[in-house]
Amino acid sequence: MRSNIHDLLPPGLRRSLTKFGGDLARARRKRRLTVAMMAERIGVAKSTYSRIEKGDAAVAMGAYAMALFVLGFGEALGELADTRRDDTGLLMDEERLPKRIRVKKTPTAQ
Repeated sequence: MRSNIHDLLPPGLRRSLTKFGGDLARARRKRRLTVAMMAERIGVAKSTYSRIEKGDAAVAMGAYAMALFVLGFGEALGELADTRRDDTGLLMDEERLPKRIRVKKTPTAQ
C-alpha cells in the first residue's frame, strides 16, 4: 500500500529518495549484512527496512538515521543542513547587511 506522501513528493525528490535507498542497500551488501541483520540492529521489522531500501518517504526519519548509523554514516546526517554550507541563507544574510552605519548623536552635557 502506497502512502499519500508519495503522491505529494516532487519527482526529483522521489528519485533522490529512491537513489538514497539503493545506496543504503549497496552499502549493506558491501558489509555482508542481511536485511534481517539490519532490521534487528535498527530495531524495525524486516518489511520496514525493505521499505527504507526502496526510499519510502513514509518511513520515519529516525529509521533512516539508524540505518546510516549502523552502516557507519551516522555523522553525515548532521552535515546535511549545516548552516555554514547554506549558500542561499548566507546570501540572504549578506543582502540584509546595512549599506551604511550611522552613529546617533547624543546631546552634549554642559
